[in-house]
Amino acid sequence: MIINKEILQIGNPILRKIATEISDIDNPQIQTLIDDLILITKKNYGVGIAAPQIGKSCRLMIIASYPNIRYPDAPLMQPMAMINPRIINHSEEVVEAMEGCLSVKQKRGRVTRYRDITVEYLTRNGDYQRKEYNNFVARIIQHELDHLNGILFVDHVQDELINSEV
Repeated sequence: MIINKEILQIGNPILRKIATEISDIDNPQIQTLIDDLILITKKNYGVGIAAPQIGKSCRLMIIASYPNIRYPDAPLMQPMAMINPRIINHSEEVVEAMEGCLSVKQKRGRVTRYRDITVEYLTRNGDYQRKEYNNFVARIIQHELDHLNGILFVDHVQDELINSEV
């Protein structure tokens, strides 16, 4: 277990790399990475995290929405791994909301995202999924998918970043 694994911060070049696809989902290192990312997310009151944020440049992200100190109104869902995810469709409608990031400590900013998205991905068991996600969960997925493409939420912020205690 690597619960104390450091989350990389803005300025680290790994956060700007396009992550590589995962070909061997059954690899014990990938399965351990999934478990570690879930623990790191919860420990830091996050609702998602991508592997590049802990220095692993592979196309793996965790979505773990739950009400917490950072997002008290977040919907409750079980943490899930998305391997090699890609958005295959999205709504015309966009929604602007405040976002933060575990890799940009104590900063938040307004970001516009698609309200609804359809995502293809593999589960930690290698099962193919094609699902539609909406609202807050769709926002998390888009935010984490950006990490896999070397993009940070600050790249989308139209106004100034604001300081935040959480």
